[in-house]
Amino acid sequence: MPESKRGDVTEGAEIATVTAALKASKLSAPQKRWLRKGLDQPGGKLPLFDDQGREIPARTIRACIDAGWAEPWFSNPIKPDWLVCKLTPAAIKVLAASQKDKKS
Repeated sequence: MPESKRGDVTEGAEIATVTAALKASKLSAPQKRWLRKGLDQPGGKLPLFDDQGREIPARTIRACIDAGWAEPWFSNPIKPDWLVCKLTPAAIKVLAASQKDKKS
């Protein structure tokens, strides 16, 4: 790879890291709790219900989709109003950045 292109790739990775760190500070507590649940699931599947059996608010899900932290996975034919989502790579970076901030 030419020298100039390598620099562009490195700069792009640094910008992505900084952007993820900035977005991590914008995560609300409910969003962070919901997104963390996907880290332990196959394919990053996000739950439809919280630990008490209550439905995850659509507002939380929509905000995470709009921020690029979650993406719709598939449509549920039985309950079309339910948003079945999974984590995005950006969400994993954001959660990792928020963990680093927490440890500091």
